[in-house]
Amino acid sequence: MKIVLTLLGLLFLSGCSTYSEEDKLSFDDEIENYLRENNKACERSSSGLYYSILEQGEGRKIKYGDRVSFTYKGELLDGTVFDNQSKPIEFDVDILIAAWKETMLMLNEGGKAFIVSPPHLGYGTHELEGIPPNSILVYTLKVELVK
Repeated sequence: MKIVLTLLGLLFLSGCSTYSEEDKLSFDDEIENYLRENNKACERSSSGLYYSILEQGEGRKIKYGDRVSFTYKGELLDGTVFDNQSKPIEFDVDILIAAWKETMLMLNEGGKAFIVSPPHLGYGTHELEGIPPNSILVYTLKVELVK
């Protein structure tokens, strides 16, 4: 829960940092090494998000203006868990960090995904408690639609 409060303050700041194409290629290399070493298979979106849809979900497709309830586990590439939100929290999709927003829009209600977010889709150069600047973040998300 500690990160959730800080998350709110940084939601709009996350997209403010700019990274060069060289930086993004370096993040891709790190992520691909992580996936290979951990025997994980993911697709890469055009934004640079690595994702695997674990469960598509049976409900309706999540939309940009929806309010969602979700649980998640967040880790750094070295396996350090920086947050484990086992009790659902609610947010509007449109105010989430870019990695979560992109992922949620791929899912139906009840969906679950594994994602690896490069810094430019996460918190960028901002430091959060337990998350250094320029961190690549690993999440497992479980999403429900709030009616």
